[in-house]
Amino acid sequence: MNKTRVIPVLLLRGRGLVKTIKFKKSTYIGDPINSVRIFNEKEVDELVFLDIDASREKRGPDFDLLEDIASEAFMPMAYGGGISSMDQIRRVFALGFEKVIINSAAYGGEALIRQASVTFGAQSIVGCVDVKRTLLGRYELFSHSGQTRQPVTLLEHVRSLEQQGVGEIIVNAVDRDGTQAGYDLKLIREVACAVHLPVVACGGAGGIDDLVAAVNVGGATAVAAGSLFVFVGPHRAVLINYPPRAELARLLP
Repeated sequence: MNKTRVIPVLLLRGRGLVKTIKFKKSTYIGDPINSVRIFNEKEVDELVFLDIDASREKRGPDFDLLEDIASEAFMPMAYGGGISSMDQIRRVFALGFEKVIINSAAYGGEALIRQASVTFGAQSIVGCVDVKRTLLGRYELFSHSGQTRQPVTLLEHVRSLEQQGVGEIIVNAVDRDGTQAGYDLKLIREVACAVHLPVVACGGAGGIDDLVAAVNVGGATAVAAGSLFVFVGPHRAVLINYPPRAELARLLP
């Protein structure tokens, strides 16, 4: 296994998978169970599942679907979407997921993260920040699938997440989501320099060179992507894929 984790991010909508562009236009990808089986064969480092409607619709996780997914997966998995209570976190772990990702509930939810970190261990609690860049180059934070702007600065929030006890932070550039135009390296670097935690780059990867840049230039500890692992070719044909492990081992630290 590479020291640098290379993580496919799969977006759940209902009982299917979709891929968005800048959190808006979505394309149906297929059945999550079939996708998990393919990623099993490719021996991926880790899988992330995000229910992109749960928080916005003010509902919890679909535990029946998560149970079906967990029963097929042979790799570590993380889940995010609609997490707002210790009971939900406990149920996700009981199904076999190794990590829970908290985004929307982290705004004003300090007690939840602290309790979860103490109870389950910091390594199993992941903070996620969805970031948009303004025309003037300033970073703003959004929750609830990019719908709600949060009145806190990026660095204040990631430092707060660290103090609350998360074990790592996913930095998701909304403006790069689904574009395959490359990561926002400045954004990744700012967060990586602000905290003493593993930082996972997400949003914009279009090829292995982008993964390498996120680590070598951005300072990311791990790299995550969606479109890179579900589309191929200039016409974005749907095909679950993953780079050869030998190539990843050669290029990534």
